[in-house]
Amino acid sequence: MTGHMTPEQFRQHGHQVVDWIADYWSRLQDDPASFPVRSRVSPGDVRASLPPAAPEQGEPFSAVLGDLDRVVMPGITHWQHPGFFGYFPANTSGPSVLGDLVSAGLGVQGMSWVTSPAATELEQHVMDWFAELMGLPESFRSTGTGGGVVQDSSSGVNLIALLAALHRASKGATLRHGVRPEDHTVYVSAQTHSSMEKAARIAGLGTDAIRIVEVDADLAMSPRALAQRLERDVARGFTPVLVCATVGTTSTTAIDPLAELGAVCQRHGVWLHVDAAYAGVSAVVPELRALQTGVEWADSYTTDAHKWLLTGFDATLFWVADRAALTGALSILPEYLRNAATDTGTVVDYRDWQIELGRRFRALKLWFVVRWYGAEGLREHIRAHVALAQELAGWARADDRFDVVAPHPLSLVCLQPRWPAGVDADVATMTLLDRLNDGGEVFLTHTTVNGRAVLRVAIGAPATTRAHVERAWALLCEGHDWLANDFAEQQAEQRARELAERQEAEQRARGQAERAAAERAAQQAAAEHSSTEPAAAEEATTEQAAQPAGDEPVTGAPEQATGGQPATEPATAVEVPADEATAVETPAPGAPDVETPAAWDETAAQATGQTDLPTATDRLPD
Repeated sequence: MTGHMTPEQFRQHGHQVVDWIADYWSRLQDDPASFPVRSRVSPGDVRASLPPAAPEQGEPFSAVLGDLDRVVMPGITHWQHPGFFGYFPANTSGPSVLGDLVSAGLGVQGMSWVTSPAATELEQHVMDWFAELMGLPESFRSTGTGGGVVQDSSSGVNLIALLAALHRASKGATLRHGVRPEDHTVYVSAQTHSSMEKAARIAGLGTDAIRIVEVDADLAMSPRALAQRLERDVARGFTPVLVCATVGTTSTTAIDPLAELGAVCQRHGVWLHVDAAYAGVSAVVPELRALQTGVEWADSYTTDAHKWLLTGFDATLFWVADRAALTGALSILPEYLRNAATDTGTVVDYRDWQIELGRRFRALKLWFVVRWYGAEGLREHIRAHVALAQELAGWARADDRFDVVAPHPLSLVCLQPRWPAGVDADVATMTLLDRLNDGGEVFLTHTTVNGRAVLRVAIGAPATTRAHVERAWALLCEGHDWLANDFAEQQAEQRARELAERQEAEQRARGQAERAAAERAAQQAAAEHSSTEPAAAEEATTEQAAQPAGDEPVTGAPEQATGGQPATEPATAVEVPADEATAVETPAPGAPDVETPAAWDETAAQATGQTDLPTATDRLPD
């Protein structure tokens, strides 16, 4: 048995781990090509490299570090890679990692103030710092009616906000009787994060309680449409519970108008929750705070430091304007959690601000980050990425191969490639995306705007510089050109095939026409020949019947019986039977039917699928 790792062993191996992480970050910055951004393993590859059963005996730490490279690294998509432009960034930094290391080393379970007062009070203080840095309203400070708390994710926060809103709307009845899904309604837009729908399911409301509010041309929620839906639902007897407004939607970073939405919510007594998971931290930059004008109307607000503020997952910042609704929905105090400090009511027990009972000392890494970078360092980090995104958008606007399809006030740019006529644009765009990601230098993701596929370029990795954005743009252009040329060649080949098929069809039609004309001519000749033979035979018979006996034929008219004079009466024409008179135009019995020229033209046109063939007479042989 290996036994517990001693402090000295921890020191030794801890240095090895820190060196391993530092080497990894160095390679990402100095030799990013050594790592394909997106993992290239196939499903099951990682598990196939692991033994089927856990080891019976402990192993040396060197074996564990060795397997980091052998087993783990091939299956890693490198979120800290400078070519990572997918989803939203998941930043981390040296101070954040070290803060997490200290938190892990302390092993604090900060569910109540008494379990570690520093875990609670440091968190309260850091959350107040960020409320001030972001220009949030006074009601969000711990010194006011509300306060802040560090949560695991904005998805989890959306559920907590909904539970608090239900508690307030029902005047506490949900604690005793549960929710009434047939009575309550929740309002989102088509751009709202899917976690709000999930929250409605978990809370017991179900998706039928969700109302989807229309958006404007910029994909922002329409205040007028929200007001109409609220009025209609109230008139029908529903109780509106919560409106979820978004600052920086996941798809395009659309920004809902908080000031107008807040006024509507206040008129109807509806909880306004602001989901600013990605974009909220941008408010540390004063010139970007206007994007959140109206935040003072919010009852609750969330943003993720682990997306764009150099802090590793998980570190969601969540504030409420009235903590009584939050703790009223979530607080429960069994006897084994009672203590003197809690009973005084003068301390905060963060277990009452979240779903779980236990909680880590997350505030340490936030404290480390803000102490290392300072407010100005955080501002410069945000400003640099916003500037790069604006530059990328400018390149795309000036290029006839791409369109910028949505507003881009922050560090996400949505690009829609242009493709030649006749090309399925969505298939082509997704093919371009796959080509870029398969190349290993960059990783992008996609979304849809107005039903069309577009590429998302999200700038935010700490190691990303202008050179990396330039390279991403070059790869986009090169990939587009390669595919456009390939599509052009395919279209040319298709046109050549179609032309050859059309010429072959025309040639077949000409051959059929010539054969049909020859057959028609032969049939007409045969019909004419068969109709003249009976008339010739009849004429010969008549002549023979009129010939007198003897050697000389009768050459004149018969003489009178008296006087031997020739007859003076004129000769009469010989009548021809009617059926013989028309024999020339009627085929002989048993002869084949002969098509008229018009019918032949129609047959030939049907054979070729064309209607512009020459007339039959033009095609008959001379």
